[in-house]
Amino acid sequence: MRRVAPFLLLIGLLAAQAGSVAAQGGDPSVVVAKIEGSIDSTLASFLLDLVEDAEAEGSTIVLQLDTAGTLDQDAVGLAERLHDATVPVIVWVGPSPAKAQGAGLLFLYAASLGAVAPGAGVGPLEPVDLTSERPAPSRSELEALANSWVREFAREAPVAFPDQPVPAAAALEGNIAEVAAVSVVGLLEEIDRMTVGTGAGPVELRTKIATTQSQDPVNVRFTELGPVDRVLHSAASPTWIYVLLVLGLAALAFELTQPGFGFAGFSGIGMIGLAVYGLTVVPFSPAGLGLLVLGIGAMTLDVRLRRLGLLTAAGLVGFAAGAVLMFGAVSDAIDLSGWLIGGTVVGALLYWGFILTVAVKTRERLTSSQRGLVGLTGETRGDLEPEGPVFVKGALWRGRSADGPIPSGTRIRVRAVDGLILRVEPDPGAEPGSGRS
Repeated sequence: MRRVAPFLLLIGLLAAQAGSVAAQGGDPSVVVAKIEGSIDSTLASFLLDLVEDAEAEGSTIVLQLDTAGTLDQDAVGLAERLHDATVPVIVWVGPSPAKAQGAGLLFLYAASLGAVAPGAGVGPLEPVDLTSERPAPSRSELEALANSWVREFAREAPVAFPDQPVPAAAALEGNIAEVAAVSVVGLLEEIDRMTVGTGAGPVELRTKIATTQSQDPVNVRFTELGPVDRVLHSAASPTWIYVLLVLGLAALAFELTQPGFGFAGFSGIGMIGLAVYGLTVVPFSPAGLGLLVLGIGAMTLDVRLRRLGLLTAAGLVGFAAGAVLMFGAVSDAIDLSGWLIGGTVVGALLYWGFILTVAVKTRERLTSSQRGLVGLTGETRGDLEPEGPVFVKGALWRGRSADGPIPSGTRIRVRAVDGLILRVEPDPGAEPGSGRS
């Protein structure tokens, strides 16, 4: 065994070296990742994992970018990670009308190569993060950092730092980006054989998708957030948090006007659960949230009290004020729009002030009418085994036998009402068929 062990070790080392050589000599690979929306914790983790996996595989990274910035995340740290990657990182702002603002603009400076689609927008640089709670470097520090990144990769200077959104042409003229491309496929063809900088030194890009057998093959893989992460990412935005909260509370308010607890209630709980998750990611005003919930509570109480009065008016005011104050700590780029707030206030007035009120009154009239049927006699118009049609007080109802089958044409007496079903039993002393005229 002592003689065999060195040979086994040598064979293992040779196999590992052969596998490494084969991997290095394999076809070039490109991973295209969609980075869309505010970069929250879910999207930031996806981005970091993407860079790590691409480095392990030796793949070129193409980020299809459309963002207004980070959401309570370290924007500079993420940009530095892209800059320090040992594989090429290409940032493409597209397709039109995509944008790269704040942290997205930093990504363009930090990348091995920047690209834009015609019709895309670039800038402004500030705010880097979409919340006011995370401290950010000064503008001069950001510009110095971006210039150092550009110099390290031997990209053209000077670099423009727009204060307002600028079109793709201005981004190219200001050396924010070097390439214009309408699509990912066009981008891969345009940058093929270009030499770009990476954290490990200059690299020649091999990105063009082969269209003939004579061309060298390139493996291109597209990736994005998974289904669960996509839902969580969507929920982590002020607009969706607000919509989910309003719809969820409206569904619960509906259940309060109905007997039992049904689909609307469970749907409401699910929507509120997603909204609560979003509130753990997006900074919000507790006072604004409290006003919004109290406003909806006041309107729901007014519905329960069967009136449309002062509570509904106060509830609407609280609802609107809460919506305005709720996300005061976020940038205007992702804050709730006035149109959305105004539309939901009008919708709330119609829903709580009229629709739920009418539904409650209609249900009460129906319940009262049904309760008046208890004790009345009628006739079965079909066999009850145990359910069937019964004729009571000039109308046809669905009846259910309380004890055994009841033949058609039997005189019956109503003993209880269960929703829209009458619980009946044969009228004492009546013979089968005695009820038929």
